[in-house]
Amino acid sequence: MAEKIRVAINGYGNLGRAVELAVERSEDMEVVAIFTRRDPSTLKTVTGRAVAGSEMAAWVGKVDVCVNCGGSATDLIEQTPEAATLFNVVDTFDTHARIPEHFAIVDSVARDHDHLVMISTGWDPGLFSLNRLIGESVLPAGETYTFWGPGLSQGHSDALRRIDGVVDAVQYTKPVEEVLERIQAGERLELSTREKHTRECWVVLEEGADAEAIREQIVSMPNYFADYDTTVNFISAEELARDHAGMPHGGIVVRQGETSEGVTQVVSFRLALDSNPEFTGSVAAASARAVARMAQDGVRGAITIFDVPPAKLSPIDPVELRKHLL
Repeated sequence: MAEKIRVAINGYGNLGRAVELAVERSEDMEVVAIFTRRDPSTLKTVTGRAVAGSEMAAWVGKVDVCVNCGGSATDLIEQTPEAATLFNVVDTFDTHARIPEHFAIVDSVARDHDHLVMISTGWDPGLFSLNRLIGESVLPAGETYTFWGPGLSQGHSDALRRIDGVVDAVQYTKPVEEVLERIQAGERLELSTREKHTRECWVVLEEGADAEAIREQIVSMPNYFADYDTTVNFISAEELARDHAGMPHGGIVVRQGETSEGVTQVVSFRLALDSNPEFTGSVAAASARAVARMAQDGVRGAITIFDVPPAKLSPIDPVELRKHLL
């Protein structure tokens, strides 16, 4: 491995730009290529490293890890196995119901090509997943609750934008406040998906598009909206740009458990994010560092955040970590 970890970025939307910013802030990593389906000469990036996606194979041996920044709805299912034939890879695949399927496919490809791939990093899946695991390991007798938002979901917004007849769209996830308050007060509840969150969509349509047909397609979309009370609002492009340009998000994981009869313990982990993509990009950059190091150690196949030693995520020497963070 080179002195600095050589990072490629595959895709340059909101997440790709965020990964570029995060890598540039890291002294031990550098962006060497940004693969794009657009004309590289028209792409304005911080590092000026845009390369045609068709040239990815020419970068074999020049990249320590490639961060795939496509959408989960259609891109990453194909992009990550393809990239895994060439590089060690990180992706942020966030369709929870399809993670086992995605893992199995990527694991086979990565092993066949002697690479390491970390799928589904970010914050959920990602940091929230890790905190669910820790909470349930420490408090095996109890209940885990995850609430998202209020905030904008990139994956769900991307799924909306891929519907025929949709020009642009955003989707907000909102916790059901009454339920969240009861959980935080220590009440133990059995909740369905629909009882915990609502989804709110703001959609710009192509001229002449069938609004009611698109509304029905949205509210019945499996893995994204079908299991939630979903509100669909149709607005103009001007209204979307004016009122929905920010990308805040957040949420909380709560584990309630008993260590003996009548003795209740509560573990929680909360995020409040000004920018969902920038935070996700920061997690992806730290994950890229871990993958590059673990690949150098000989680890191969597919992994998730569950399989990463925490010290591999940090740029700080393990001796200093033990001295200052333990």
